Amino acid sequence: MGKIGLLAGVGLVAILGISCVGGYNKLVGLDQAVDAQWAQVENAYQRRADLVPNLVETVKGAAKFEKDTFTAVTQARAQVGQVTAQATEKIANDPEALKRFQQAQDGLSSALSRLLVVSEKYPDLKATQGFRDLQVQLEGTENRIAVERMRFNEAAQAYNTARSRFPTLLIASVFSSKFPPKAYFQAQAGAATAPHVQF
Repeated sequence: MGKIGLLAGVGLVAILGISCVGGYNKLVGLDQAVDAQWAQVENAYQRRADLVPNLVETVKGAAKFEKDTFTAVTQARAQVGQVTAQATEKIANDPEALKRFQQAQDGLSSALSRLLVVSEKYPDLKATQGFRDLQVQLEGTENRIAVERMRFNEAAQAYNTARSRFPTLLIASVFSSKFPPKAYFQAQAGAATAPHVQF
């Protein structure tokens, strides 16, 4: 009877050990997936940041009197650079850092929208091939950003869900500094309200 109890105890410890190792390894894999997807988000934002100077210079040539708009775009891009440089390597683990990053990116989006509105005032500008090419690239980049942010949120959700399930929750609690909850991208304030269009 004593041998059976000992074997059962050893078997139970082995099963728990295997379960813990499996849960830990699963969290590591999901954590890496979130980090990899974050790199894709940064890649899409970097593509946009690289297009901005060319777009500004193209519009500047045709719209010489829109200094405030150019200044706003340049400042917004600089702000994005500062926030990105200050961001920690593990920005997905820090909701406040992610919020600052998102606010800076939203500011650049707003400034770019104003720049494109300026282009409406200058029909000659819209006719130039360079401007049309840049506008198409910028629109494509905005779509890429939306897709990469969605994929990041999906990766964060998969990680957070696995982290919250039992028995993985126990492993996440033991290694809480290694496996903190992941933050999500959120819509801009007021994004849920449909814009009012009046003709």
